[in-house]
Amino acid sequence: MSTHIQAEKGDIAETILLPGDPLRAKWIANTFFNNPVCYNEVRGMLGYTGTYKGKRISVQGTGMGIPSTLIYCHELINNFGVKNLIRVGSAGSYQENIGLRDIVIAMSASSTSGINNSRFANADYAPTANFDLFLKAALYAKENNITIKAGNVLSSDEFYEDDPEAHKKWAEYGVLCVEMETAGLYTIAAKHNVNALSILTISDSFVTGTHLSSEEREKSFSKMIEIALGTAS
Repeated sequence: MSTHIQAEKGDIAETILLPGDPLRAKWIANTFFNNPVCYNEVRGMLGYTGTYKGKRISVQGTGMGIPSTLIYCHELINNFGVKNLIRVGSAGSYQENIGLRDIVIAMSASSTSGINNSRFANADYAPTANFDLFLKAALYAKENNITIKAGNVLSSDEFYEDDPEAHKKWAEYGVLCVEMETAGLYTIAAKHNVNALSILTISDSFVTGTHLSSEEREKSFSKMIEIALGTAS
């Protein structure tokens, strides 16, 4: 048991999916897992362990933003021995050729967060995906005819920006989309020598101003979860 996760040793699998929304964790467990068991309800941040195609796997909600995500990742890695962490979340597109429901795999993550400033004074650290997980995800998508985009994403500390044009500078430099967790996930995974990957579904577009409804998000996210589970198994 840890501060924020009430599980016991052995309750959590070495491979885990990490949605921000705890209710999405519940949906993933009930939709895709065989015999899911809830191991955590602390603060309503639900976590489950079950099996998928015979492989033991877990899913844990992390909340929104890097600070919340780092709390759960730290405890999952250090208290429960998790080795493979796969974020499954939503993102906002910064590019014209990336539309609603498209899937983006984050090769690296730029960030507006200051989490690494104290670690690397007067220098920039580049949070990067684990290559083996990235390759497995890309190959699974190709073999199953699922179109993906891959590249640099932005992990932002702010959901509501003061400057409505701020995204254009990131887009100019090739950043594909914005979300709020990946840079933190990739950093803590590197620090503890474990594997991490972030797979994202585009739920809204800064280019067109369009967005998915809650019902559309659930249906669209199935492909993303399929890739994540295919990578994990």
